[in-house]
Amino acid sequence: MLNVDIVSCLQDNYSFIVHDTKTNTVAVVDPSEFEPINNFIKKKFDKIDYILNTHHHFDHTGGNLDLKKKYNTKIIGSKKDEKRIPGIDIKLSDNENFKLGSIDFKIFFIPGHTSGHVCFYSKNEKIVFTGDTLFSLGCGKVFEGTHLEMLRSLNFIKKLPTDTQIYCGHEYTKKNLEFCLKYEDNNRLIKKKKWIISKLDRNQPTIPTTVKEELNTNIFLRCDNFEVKKSLGMKNSTELEVFKKLRDLKDNF
Repeated sequence: MLNVDIVSCLQDNYSFIVHDTKTNTVAVVDPSEFEPINNFIKKKFDKIDYILNTHHHFDHTGGNLDLKKKYNTKIIGSKKDEKRIPGIDIKLSDNENFKLGSIDFKIFFIPGHTSGHVCFYSKNEKIVFTGDTLFSLGCGKVFEGTHLEMLRSLNFIKKLPTDTQIYCGHEYTKKNLEFCLKYEDNNRLIKKKKWIISKLDRNQPTIPTTVKEELNTNIFLRCDNFEVKKSLGMKNSTELEVFKKLRDLKDNF
């Protein structure tokens, strides 16, 4: 069985403490900084077996070297990012399997935000760590990749089983909600707004979300939806054209 604890880092980052209870294997996904992770680990586990990095950005790898030094941790990341992820030990390729204790995981290449971005997916545990590719009600900026790459990456995540839990890298949900509501009249979003505000008012994360929830509410996963196209004045546009438009609008939102 896999347990996941969410640790807030920096201003709005999330890192994740992943614990396989069967083997007592402990991993950290995207440790933004040392102190919050170390404080949590000291109280609960006093060890870190693995660090998993979805991409090379400092707000996802900033704690790598200090945590590795203290806990003798192995760092796992994409082979494409082997020169940019601090302290990387285990370099995995697209569609490659690895074991986290007794739990089967697979790494998938999902570029767009960065050229080497990956996600970590466990089919049996119904969980995926998406870094900065897919957020609750949003998606990451296109920095190193192309809009087509990002759209393909989002469409890959769309095809995962609908009950898959999504753990993403930032608490952007409220701002993303405001953007989605501006460009889509979606009753599900209106119902979700109260829930999001209540969670944030109690200083609680709005994740995990699920693939099903995002398919129903995340405008970036609905670029082929006629109502979305209509609201943008793009009825006859392609899915890619709609995605580009939405991403440009969000960049200036």
